[in-house]
Parts: sequence; structure tokens; C-alpha cells
Amino acid sequence: MDEEVKKKIDENWKDQVENEKRKAFQENQKYYEPTFSIFLSSLVMQTMIALGKLENPITNKIEKNLDQARFLIDTIALLKEKTKNNLTKEEENLLEDSLANLRMLYVEVRNQF
Repeated sequence: MDEEVKKKIDENWKDQVENEKRKAFQENQKYYEPTFSIFLSSLVMQTMIALGKLENPITNKIEKNLDQARFLIDTIALLKEKTKNNLTKEEENLLEDSLANLRMLYVEVRNQF
């Protein structure tokens, strides 16, 4: 894609987001902005579903997919590596604790087979 096109798309995106924020504020509504903690929590929840520890919200069933769980755990480990020295202490702790807990659960679930 041409750099000028990318720049235009990016500018349009930013303008649209600002308009939505302004509208939400004017209408006294909440505007949710992404945070690292929310992003990490979504990955953790997906992993818990893949480990069969939480019900899949789409199928309403407990399902295990250990390949998916391992992939997600590896993705979180990659995030830890790539964000090193770029997180708040709280974010770093959340990341490390989440990764340790998910790895422990993975081993526990894997050993049940």
C-alpha cells in the first residue's frame, strides 16, 4: 500500500476516534480506551478457555485445545520479551504472574491426559 494512502487512512482513523470520544463525553457516556492490562487480560481469558478452565462464550461449553493454549502462552511470553523495560511495574507484575500461572495450569492440564 502506498505510504500516502496509509498516512491518509491513519489520519482518518485518528479523526474518527477523536469524534467518537468527543461524542461520548458530550452524551455523558463511557468511552473505553485500550490498556495493556485489558489486552493482557483478554489473552489470559482466551488461554483459560483453551485450557478448559472457562466456558467458551460462543459454544457455551467447556472445551480444551492445548495447541491453542500453548500458542497463546507463547504469545504472552513473546509480549514479555518485546515489552521488556517498557512497562509499568504493575503491568510487568501482571504479565509475569499471568504467564507463570498459565504455564502451571498448562502443565497440570497436559498431565491429565
